Amino acid sequence: MRAYYFIENISLNSSLENNQLYNLIKMKILVCISHVPDTTSKINFINGDSEFDTNGVQFVINPNDEFGLTRAIWFKEQQGANVTVVNVGGTDAEATLRKALAIGADEAIRVNANPTDGFFVAKQLAEVVKNGGYDLVIAGKESLDYNGGMVPGMLAALTGADFVNSCIGLDINGTTAKAVREIDGGKETIAANLPLVIGGQKGLVEEKDLRIPNMRGIMTARTKALTILEPVGADNTTKAVKFEKPAAKSAVKLVNADNLDELINLLHNEAKVI
Repeated sequence: MRAYYFIENISLNSSLENNQLYNLIKMKILVCISHVPDTTSKINFINGDSEFDTNGVQFVINPNDEFGLTRAIWFKEQQGANVTVVNVGGTDAEATLRKALAIGADEAIRVNANPTDGFFVAKQLAEVVKNGGYDLVIAGKESLDYNGGMVPGMLAALTGADFVNSCIGLDINGTTAKAVREIDGGKETIAANLPLVIGGQKGLVEEKDLRIPNMRGIMTARTKALTILEPVGADNTTKAVKFEKPAAKSAVKLVNADNLDELINLLHNEAKVI
């Protein structure tokens, strides 16, 4: 009650601008976390190559999401923001959410549903955003398992928020954001208003600034709230029909530097590049 009374008095009796007043209120940040296979894992498929085989696979926070999480923790430490992480997935994703809590997030949400396609995931996340009243939503521009790159843009459209994709720099001052995004041939600096959805990537923070949970963080994470929500209705607009591994690399053929005719023959008849 005191906090609201204090803010009300300032808004009535002082000349503070909206941005200054907003800085007195904790910014609410939602970080979308994908639960993806470690890039060093050996990938296999089952059921006629229609499903990913999870046996023996180590799962981690999606790297693009980890950059976003680290930036959100920076806002928490520097500006007093409140950071919530969210995942659409099964119980196996809770270990990844607990890691995000150990890194520094305040609370976690898991939408209890199989993330079948990008629209379905965006629909679930949009419901969380609408009910939570978040000022800033940070998602990775794409997950490293499916590389769809669809969810952040869909989420922005479903919530009516401004959207910046391929974001490599972000500062917030009150209700205004200054973002830097990667474009063909360079970088672009743009201004946007909150609420805002970010599609982040490497560069949003430096790799050296990524956080590794310490023992204190791990112990504290056990006491932080992890809320389970049931999914809202949403159509599955796409379906994986078949997965296929890249073709194996062919053996390397070494050609003597003096044998130019053999080199031309191989390039023409086997490699078919000339």
